[in-house]
Amino acid sequence: MKALIASGSGRYGDPWHPFPRSSARLGSILHAAGFLVSIDHDVDRALTRLDGFDLLVVNAGDPWRSPAGDAVVATTPDTAPFARALDRGVGVLAMHSAVSSLRDYPEWAPAVGAIWVPRVSHHPPIGPTSVRELAQDGSERGCFEVFDERYCSLQRIGRSRVVADHEGIAGMEPTAWVRRAGAARIAVDVLGHDERSFESAGHRDLVRRLALWATGFLADGDLAR
Repeated sequence: MKALIASGSGRYGDPWHPFPRSSARLGSILHAAGFLVSIDHDVDRALTRLDGFDLLVVNAGDPWRSPAGDAVVATTPDTAPFARALDRGVGVLAMHSAVSSLRDYPEWAPAVGAIWVPRVSHHPPIGPTSVRELAQDGSERGCFEVFDERYCSLQRIGRSRVVADHEGIAGMEPTAWVRRAGAARIAVDVLGHDERSFESAGHRDLVRRLALWATGFLADGDLAR
Protein backbone atom coordinates (compact mmCIF):
# COMPACT_ATOMS: atom_id res chain seq x y z
CA MET A 1 0.00 0.00 0.00
CA LYS A 2 1.26 3.46 -0.85
CA ALA A 3 0.21 6.64 0.96
CA LEU A 4 0.89 10.25 -0.03
CA ILE A 5 0.66 12.94 2.65
CA ALA A 6 -0.07 16.42 1.27
CA SER A 7 1.41 18.58 4.03
CA GLY A 8 0.61 22.26 4.43
CA SER A 9 3.14 24.92 3.47
CA GLY A 10 3.06 28.15 1.47
CA ARG A 11 -0.55 29.18 0.97
CA TYR A 12 -1.61 26.01 2.80
CA GLY A 13 0.51 26.86 5.84
CA ASP A 14 -0.36 29.06 8.79
CA PRO A 15 1.15 30.19 12.12
CA TRP A 16 -1.01 27.84 14.20
CA HIS A 17 -0.39 24.37 12.79
CA PRO A 18 3.12 22.83 12.69
CA PHE A 19 2.34 20.74 9.63
CA PRO A 20 5.87 19.38 9.09
CA ARG A 21 5.87 17.89 12.59
CA SER A 22 2.33 16.52 12.53
CA SER A 23 2.82 15.11 9.03
CA ALA A 24 5.94 13.31 10.21
CA ARG A 25 3.95 11.73 13.05
CA LEU A 26 1.21 10.72 10.63
CA GLY A 27 3.82 9.17 8.39
CA SER A 28 5.15 7.09 11.28
CA ILE A 29 1.65 5.83 12.14
CA LEU A 30 0.94 4.87 8.54
CA HIS A 31 4.34 3.22 8.13
CA ALA A 32 3.66 1.07 11.19
CA ALA A 33 0.29 0.14 9.65
CA GLY A 34 2.03 -1.21 6.54
CA PHE A 35 2.00 1.78 4.19
CA LEU A 36 4.90 2.96 2.08
CA VAL A 37 4.69 6.69 2.85
CA SER A 38 5.67 9.77 0.86
CA ILE A 39 5.28 13.32 2.16
CA ASP A 40 4.91 16.23 -0.26
CA HIS A 41 5.04 19.75 1.21
CA ASP A 42 3.63 21.24 -2.00
CA VAL A 43 -0.08 20.47 -1.67
CA ASP A 44 -1.17 21.43 -5.17
CA ARG A 45 1.67 19.42 -6.67
CA ALA A 46 0.78 16.42 -4.51
CA LEU A 47 -2.76 16.41 -5.86
CA THR A 48 -1.46 16.10 -9.43
CA ARG A 49 0.65 12.99 -8.71
CA LEU A 50 -1.86 10.58 -7.19
CA ASP A 51 -1.45 7.80 -9.76
CA GLY A 52 -0.13 4.71 -8.04
CA PHE A 53 -1.14 5.80 -4.55
CA ASP A 54 -3.77 3.95 -2.55
CA LEU A 55 -4.27 6.67 0.08
CA LEU A 56 -4.17 10.46 0.02
CA VAL A 57 -3.77 12.13 3.42
CA VAL A 58 -4.47 15.87 3.50
CA ASN A 59 -2.87 17.65 6.46
CA ALA A 60 -3.04 21.29 5.39
CA GLY A 61 -4.60 24.65 6.21
CA ASP A 62 -6.96 27.15 4.63
CA PRO A 63 -5.51 28.55 1.37
CA TRP A 64 -7.97 31.46 1.40
CA ARG A 65 -6.94 32.83 4.78
CA SER A 66 -3.90 34.94 5.54
CA PRO A 67 -2.28 34.97 9.01
CA ALA A 68 -3.96 38.34 9.58
CA GLY A 69 -7.34 36.83 8.80
CA ASP A 70 -7.74 38.77 5.55
CA ALA A 71 -9.11 37.17 2.42
CA VAL A 72 -6.58 35.77 -0.02
CA VAL A 73 -7.20 35.74 -3.75
CA ALA A 74 -7.94 32.19 -4.92
CA THR A 75 -5.65 30.59 -7.46
CA THR A 76 -6.55 28.07 -10.13
CA PRO A 77 -4.64 24.83 -9.53
CA ASP A 78 -5.09 21.82 -11.78
CA THR A 79 -7.95 20.03 -10.01
CA ALA A 80 -8.63 17.37 -12.65
CA PRO A 81 -6.13 14.76 -11.34
CA PHE A 82 -7.82 14.75 -7.92
CA ALA A 83 -11.23 14.32 -9.54
CA ARG A 84 -9.88 11.39 -11.56
CA ALA A 85 -8.36 9.83 -8.44
CA LEU A 86 -11.74 9.95 -6.70
CA ASP A 87 -13.33 8.33 -9.74
CA ARG A 88 -10.86 5.43 -9.62
CA GLY A 89 -11.45 4.97 -5.88
CA VAL A 90 -8.42 6.43 -4.12
CA GLY A 91 -8.72 6.34 -0.33
CA VAL A 92 -8.74 9.72 1.42
CA LEU A 93 -7.89 10.62 5.00
CA ALA A 94 -8.60 14.28 5.85
CA MET A 95 -6.93 15.47 9.05
CA HIS A 96 -7.92 18.37 11.31
CA SER A 97 -7.78 21.65 9.36
CA ALA A 98 -8.22 19.78 6.09
CA VAL A 99 -11.93 20.58 6.52
CA SER A 100 -10.94 24.20 5.79
CA SER A 101 -8.49 23.33 3.03
CA LEU A 102 -8.54 22.67 -0.74
CA ARG A 103 -11.18 25.36 -1.26
CA ASP A 104 -10.19 25.65 -4.93
CA TYR A 105 -11.02 21.97 -5.53
CA PRO A 106 -14.76 21.65 -6.28
CA GLU A 107 -14.86 17.93 -5.41
CA TRP A 108 -13.22 18.32 -2.01
CA ALA A 109 -15.99 19.59 0.29
CA PRO A 110 -18.68 17.24 -1.09
CA ALA A 111 -16.22 14.34 -0.72
CA VAL A 112 -15.24 14.99 2.91
CA GLY A 113 -18.76 15.91 3.99
CA ALA A 114 -18.06 19.03 6.07
CA ILE A 115 -16.33 22.40 5.87
CA TRP A 116 -15.08 24.95 8.37
CA VAL A 117 -17.15 28.12 7.99
CA PRO A 118 -15.28 31.29 9.06
CA ARG A 119 -16.98 33.15 11.92
CA VAL A 120 -19.38 30.23 12.44
CA SER A 121 -17.18 27.21 13.10
CA HIS A 122 -15.03 27.45 16.23
CA HIS A 123 -13.23 25.54 18.94
CA PRO A 124 -12.53 26.03 22.65
CA PRO A 125 -8.90 26.51 23.69
CA ILE A 126 -6.70 23.50 23.04
CA GLY A 127 -6.44 21.12 25.96
CA PRO A 128 -7.19 17.63 27.27
CA THR A 129 -10.15 16.15 25.40
CA SER A 130 -12.19 12.97 25.85
CA VAL A 131 -13.21 11.23 22.63
CA ARG A 132 -15.93 8.58 22.47
CA GLU A 133 -15.70 5.87 19.83
CA LEU A 134 -19.01 4.73 18.40
CA ALA A 135 -20.34 1.48 16.98
CA GLN A 136 -22.44 1.33 13.83
CA ASP A 137 -25.61 1.65 15.91
CA GLY A 138 -24.28 4.80 17.62
CA SER A 139 -23.56 3.15 20.96
CA GLU A 140 -20.31 3.93 22.77
CA ARG A 141 -17.63 1.29 22.21
CA GLY A 142 -14.67 2.97 23.88
CA CYS A 143 -13.06 6.23 24.93
CA PHE A 144 -9.61 7.79 24.79
CA GLU A 145 -7.95 10.97 25.99
CA VAL A 146 -6.06 13.32 23.70
CA PHE A 147 -4.56 16.81 23.90
CA ASP A 148 -6.18 18.67 21.04
CA GLU A 149 -8.76 21.15 19.79
CA ARG A 150 -12.48 20.35 19.74
CA TYR A 151 -13.96 21.51 16.43
CA CYS A 152 -17.56 22.73 16.68
CA SER A 153 -20.27 23.91 14.27
CA LEU A 154 -18.79 22.63 11.04
CA GLN A 155 -21.12 22.87 8.05
CA ARG A 156 -22.13 19.30 7.26
CA ILE A 157 -22.59 18.23 3.64
CA GLY A 158 -24.57 15.07 3.00
CA ARG A 159 -24.69 12.11 5.36
CA SER A 160 -21.77 10.39 7.03
CA ARG A 161 -21.29 7.65 9.59
CA VAL A 162 -19.83 9.23 12.72
CA VAL A 163 -17.32 6.86 14.32
CA ALA A 164 -16.13 9.14 17.15
CA ASP A 165 -17.39 12.27 18.87
CA HIS A 166 -16.47 14.82 21.53
CA GLU A 167 -18.29 17.29 23.74
CA GLY A 168 -18.88 20.70 22.18
CA ILE A 169 -20.43 23.91 23.43
CA ALA A 170 -24.02 22.77 22.89
CA GLY A 171 -23.76 18.99 22.76
CA MET A 172 -21.73 16.25 21.13
CA GLU A 173 -19.79 17.10 17.97
CA PRO A 174 -18.33 14.66 15.42
CA THR A 175 -14.63 13.89 15.82
CA ALA A 176 -14.26 11.36 13.04
CA TRP A 177 -16.53 10.03 10.33
CA VAL A 178 -16.46 7.91 7.20
CA ARG A 179 -18.38 8.13 3.95
CA ARG A 180 -18.18 7.26 0.29
CA ALA A 181 -17.78 9.59 -2.69
CA GLY A 182 -18.46 7.48 -5.76
CA ALA A 183 -15.84 4.73 -5.79
CA ALA A 184 -13.71 6.46 -3.13
CA ARG A 185 -13.75 5.79 0.60
CA ILE A 186 -13.34 8.99 2.62
CA ALA A 187 -12.30 9.15 6.29
CA VAL A 188 -12.16 12.40 8.25
CA ASP A 189 -10.46 13.00 11.62
CA VAL A 190 -10.69 16.55 12.97
CA LEU A 191 -8.03 15.87 15.60
CA GLY A 192 -4.35 16.48 14.91
CA HIS A 193 -3.68 20.15 15.69
CA ASP A 194 -0.04 19.39 16.49
CA GLU A 195 2.24 16.49 17.38
CA ARG A 196 0.90 16.32 20.96
CA SER A 197 -2.31 14.86 19.56
CA PHE A 198 -0.44 11.78 18.41
CA GLU A 199 1.01 11.10 21.85
CA SER A 200 -2.39 9.52 22.54
CA ALA A 201 -2.31 5.78 21.84
CA GLY A 202 -6.07 5.90 21.29
CA HIS A 203 -5.74 8.57 18.65
CA ARG A 204 -2.90 6.80 16.88
CA ASP A 205 -5.01 3.66 16.71
CA LEU A 206 -7.99 5.61 15.36
CA VAL A 207 -5.80 7.07 12.59
CA ARG A 208 -4.56 3.57 11.73
CA ARG A 209 -8.08 2.16 11.47
CA LEU A 210 -9.38 5.10 9.44
CA ALA A 211 -6.51 4.73 6.96
CA LEU A 212 -7.09 0.99 6.62
CA TRP A 213 -10.83 1.52 6.16
CA ALA A 214 -10.23 4.19 3.51
CA THR A 215 -8.09 1.76 1.52
CA GLY A 216 -10.57 -1.10 1.89
CA PHE A 217 -8.57 -3.20 4.35
CA LEU A 218 -11.12 -2.79 7.16
CA ALA A 219 -14.84 -3.44 6.90
CA ASP A 220 -17.38 -1.02 8.33
CA GLY A 221 -17.95 -3.21 11.38
CA ASP A 222 -14.23 -3.33 12.19
CA LEU A 223 -13.83 0.44 12.65
CA ALA A 224 -14.89 0.29 16.30
CA ARG A 225 -12.31 -1.09 18.68
